[in-house]
Amino acid sequence: MLNNDILRRCRYAFDIKDTAMIEIFKLADYDLKLPQLLALLKKEEDEGYENCTDKILGCFLDGLISHKRGKRDQKPGQVIAQPEHLDNNMILKKLRIATALQDDGVRNILQLADFKVSKSELSALFRKEGHKNYKECGDQFLRNFIKGLTMRFRPAEESTEKESTEKESTEKE
Repeated sequence: MLNNDILRRCRYAFDIKDTAMIEIFKLADYDLKLPQLLALLKKEEDEGYENCTDKILGCFLDGLISHKRGKRDQKPGQVIAQPEHLDNNMILKKLRIATALQDDGVRNILQLADFKVSKSELSALFRKEGHKNYKECGDQFLRNFIKGLTMRFRPAEESTEKESTEKESTEKE
């Protein structure tokens, strides 16, 4: 999955406005201006599209954690390093932390998206890379998790869409 796509989907799932997005980036000590944010939110084929790097997405996710759960206390002189490469497992972990979900909560979110996963499959995704039971998180898994988050945090819009679709089909009959 492209980082830009993840950024757009998270923004939609949590219903974050442009000014709040900029504030979230500031929580991770990343100075982002509105024109750059708008360029990051564009689709690849749109004019003015800017590629979202792992660093930018990592800052957004760290800022989202601070926004949702509060700023983390740092010891004097402690520096939290951003990883060079951000993979789907790390993105999933950061989203899980931001939403304060335990294993059952993650499984419930995935069930909202009609995606079933066992406890052992889920725990393998949160293991350290190199562990014998570590499993790489695929794009489809991450996509379904974000879809489930959207259904959880924006349920009114989902039911409104269903009602309007049902109303249209009833009117056609």
